[in-house]
Amino acid sequence: MNTPFDLHDADQDRIVYIRPVDVAELPEDVRTQAEGRDHVYAVHSAAGERLALVADRKLAFILARQNDFAPVNVH
Repeated sequence: MNTPFDLHDADQDRIVYIRPVDVAELPEDVRTQAEGRDHVYAVHSAAGERLALVADRKLAFILARQNDFAPVNVH
């Protein structure tokens, strides 16, 4: 199917970005909650605001979708 779609009409406010975060980069009080993990996953708004930190990538995508966001992976 080849249907034109204008991306400017897409609801950009509903997109969130999922990216790994090194635990060492986080504040000490958050690092203590990481329970020995080297990295966690952050959910960010399109404006760059960190909305959540979760233990794994799968959970980050589930969290986003349960809150009616469209998650996008960032490397």
